[in-house]
Amino acid sequence: MNVDDLEWQARMYGGIPPRMADLLCELGHLDLVVQAAAQRGEWFCALAAVRELCTAGDYERAWSVIEPFAATGWKSAMTQAADVRFRMGRTEDALALVRPDEPVTEGREWRDYALMLTKAGRVDDAIEILVPHLEDWWLQSTLVKMTEGQDQDERVLELIAPLAEGARRARAEGKWRHPGEQALDLQAQVLERAGRADEAIRILGADVAARRYFAQNTVEFYAALLARHGRIEELSELGTGDHATAALEHYTKALEDLGRGQEAEAVLREIIDATDHSNHRSTLIGLLSQQGRIDEAVEAGRPTFEYYDCGNHLEWAIHLLVEDGRPERALELLDERSAEYVKEHTHSVQSRRLGLLAEAGRHQEAIAEAMALPAEEYWDRDTTIAWLWEEVGRVDEAIALLRSSAESQAPRALAELLIRQGRPAPAIAALPSISAQREQEARARRHTEPNPFD
Repeated sequence: MNVDDLEWQARMYGGIPPRMADLLCELGHLDLVVQAAAQRGEWFCALAAVRELCTAGDYERAWSVIEPFAATGWKSAMTQAADVRFRMGRTEDALALVRPDEPVTEGREWRDYALMLTKAGRVDDAIEILVPHLEDWWLQSTLVKMTEGQDQDERVLELIAPLAEGARRARAEGKWRHPGEQALDLQAQVLERAGRADEAIRILGADVAARRYFAQNTVEFYAALLARHGRIEELSELGTGDHATAALEHYTKALEDLGRGQEAEAVLREIIDATDHSNHRSTLIGLLSQQGRIDEAVEAGRPTFEYYDCGNHLEWAIHLLVEDGRPERALELLDERSAEYVKEHTHSVQSRRLGLLAEAGRHQEAIAEAMALPAEEYWDRDTTIAWLWEEVGRVDEAIALLRSSAESQAPRALAELLIRQGRPAPAIAALPSISAQREQEARARRHTEPNPFD
């Protein structure tokens, strides 16, 4: 194994993917997962195996799994190895694994070391490691996270407050970037956990009112803060005013939690009528579906079903109907789509239709439609047919089709099928090696990317 291969796996979810590694462990095939990590250099198998072994208290074997990966010098593997060493009681070894090499060129390189110091009970040392680098928002967040429950809130506030004040001044001057832009939320978070929620609400509320913030995340955090402390009147003003986009969901959820669901629904419908905002429709769909009012939830989403962006709630409506045991109604909903919509979403509509036919028990119809699809236009035709064949018990045919298929996802589909059939070893063997997968991915990229010199 080498760093390039490991980084590629982590970035592309290559090799044996996390879901498959986890499934193999869940089905009792830990030894095969350990073997795949050792023999094939499978990163996600190593992670799954280490997790299972540590849960079982077998730290020595967990170390034997992760040590070869850490020996490559890859940072992620060394962090995992450090955690195993710490569990083994080898604290100094753990710290050595995550301590960055000098000279350190970027403050973030100290993050894992600071976290390990905290786990080792040396929180003061951990804080001092981060202090010179707190203009980095990620390390500000790390400081707050690692000191929770460590009786360090006053010290953290001393460090965060100047950053928050600097951010407030920057916004007052019309600037949209400042190293302390995340510190506004973090200051309120630490004040709240220190038992000073009223102070957190007062300070952050003033920032929101004066629009001294950099992102909608601050408004969302403030709304959640108000909800946690029962400040319904302030939350109502926030959620139904200029900040409804960020705060309305928190307000209506708070009303629901208080047993005021009808009021929450009325507020949502009124604002939807005024704005027709798809996010608010999403909140209403969630409210109605939680109450078992599935048909009303579907109708709430209907105006979005022809949208071309993430505001389209058609898939959610279909899911609700299927979960409610009504795949035929879901099919009707899909078939109601306009010709223009279907033309723009040909693949997704067809794929969803095949799945719904199967859900409705109309497997033979689904198989006939899938086999009639032109292979050159549907990149997952073979894997879809194989899945449908498996559903009706034609397992050998499904396996044969996947073995012969040129589709890029066929090996994974074959491996998953074999696992479901209780054949884990052949499943792993069916997957190409890391190097073969990388070569395949590179060929596909060369084929699809335009030549910059043309």
